[in-house]
Amino acid sequence: MKRVGMFVWNHFTNDARVLRECTTLSKNGYDVELICIDDPNDPTISRYEELNDHFRVFRMKRYPSSLLFLQKCYRFAVGQKWPLLPILFLWGFLVYFLPWVIVPLSILVILLLKTKVRVVWIRGALILRMIIKGHRGNYDIYHSNDLNTLPQGYISAKWRFKKKPLIYDSHEVQTSRTGYDSPWYKRFEQFFIKRMDSMIVENDTRAKYNEDLYGFYPYVLHNYPSIEIQQTDDKVNLHEMLKLPPNEKILLYQGGIQAGRGLEKLIEAYPLFKEGTLVFIGDGKIKEKLQHMVKERGLEEGIRFIPKVPVRELPKYTKNAYLGFQVLNNINFNHWSASSNKLFEYMMSEVPVVACNFPEIKRAVEESEVGVTIDPHDPKEIAKGVNYLLENPEKREYYSSNCKKARMKYNWDIEQNNLLEIYRKY
Repeated sequence: MKRVGMFVWNHFTNDARVLRECTTLSKNGYDVELICIDDPNDPTISRYEELNDHFRVFRMKRYPSSLLFLQKCYRFAVGQKWPLLPILFLWGFLVYFLPWVIVPLSILVILLLKTKVRVVWIRGALILRMIIKGHRGNYDIYHSNDLNTLPQGYISAKWRFKKKPLIYDSHEVQTSRTGYDSPWYKRFEQFFIKRMDSMIVENDTRAKYNEDLYGFYPYVLHNYPSIEIQQTDDKVNLHEMLKLPPNEKILLYQGGIQAGRGLEKLIEAYPLFKEGTLVFIGDGKIKEKLQHMVKERGLEEGIRFIPKVPVRELPKYTKNAYLGFQVLNNINFNHWSASSNKLFEYMMSEVPVVACNFPEIKRAVEESEVGVTIDPHDPKEIAKGVNYLLENPEKREYYSSNCKKARMKYNWDIEQNNLLEIYRKY
C-alpha cells in the first residue's frame, strides 16, 4: 500500500475538497496522512485525528513555544502593574553591565511581540514543523494543496537521496486572486512549477490559463460534491431556528463571508426582492461589515446571519432554501474562472440558483437548466433574477427537478476517477 503525505494550509475543519480527495485515496489502496494547522482557540478539534483506518490528520502546533513563553511573561508583567521606575532602573542596570546581551535581546523581544516580525516568526516556524513532519514521514507520494504548501511538499519530496513524486493541487489561480497581488507570487509558483511532477487545477478555463502561462496543460479535477455526504433525509428547521413563518421563502447564501463574493450587492439588492428572507450561512473577514450594512439600512428582520456549519452538516441547512446565490464579482481571474463547489452543493439539495454569468458557472447552470444567470455587479440584475423565480413558482420547480439530473453528472463519485488516474502514474 502506497503512503501519501498531503499538506494543506488551514485547520481542516471545512475543507470539503481536501476531505473528498483524502477519503477517496484512503478507500482505494492508499494510506493517507494529512498535515495541516492546529487551532488552539477551537476546543472541538484535536492535534491528531483518525478518520478511517487509512486516513489520519496531524495538526501542527500553531505558535512557537518560545513566543508563548514571551507572551506569558509580558502578560504577567502587565498584569502585576509593577511600577515603571524600578523596571527601568533594573533594565538600565543590566544594560550598563551586559549591553552586548541585553540591548539585542530587548530589541528582539520588542520585534517579536509588537511588529510584523512576529507573523514571519509564527509562519516560518509552522512551515518548518510541517516540513519536518513531511520529511520524516518518508511518503511514497507528496501532495501540496495550493501555493502556500508547495515549499513544504517540495523540500519533503525532493531534498532527499531518493526523490519522491510531488503533486501540486492548485485550488485557486495563484497568480490572480484576492490577497495575492505581488508579482512575487508568480515568480514563486514558476520556480516550483518546474520542479513538481503533476499539477491539478479546477476546470478547463484555468487549465488553459496555466498552459498560456507555463506552456503545459495540467490535469483537471472539478470541485464537485459527494452524493454520499450531500444526500440526507435529515433537515435542520431553519424557519423554527430563525423564528420565521413556515411558508417564508429562504433566499440562501452559504460559504465564506469574504470580499469579492458579491455579498454587499446582495444586501443592496434585497429591498428590491418581492418577498423572502435573505440568510447568510458562514463566517469571514467582512461579516461585521455586512452586519453593519444591514443595521444601517434597517433590514435586520429581512436579512439574517448564521455562523459557519461543518461540511457534513451543511446539507441539512441547504435543503430549507427556495433558491441559492452564487454571485462572485469579477475582481480577478480567479473569480472569473471559478466553478464554485457551493454551486453544485445547491444542485445536490435541489435548490435552484441565481448565479453569476462567468464562463464555467454559466455553462453548468444553463446546460443543466438549474437556475438563472445574471450580472452579479448590478443589484437590479440580481433582484430581477430573484423575482423571476419568486413570481414563476412553476419555473422554480422545473429548475429544482433538473437539479436531480444535474447532480448525477456534477458529483465526486464520478470525478474521483480522475484523481485516481493521476495517482496511478506513481
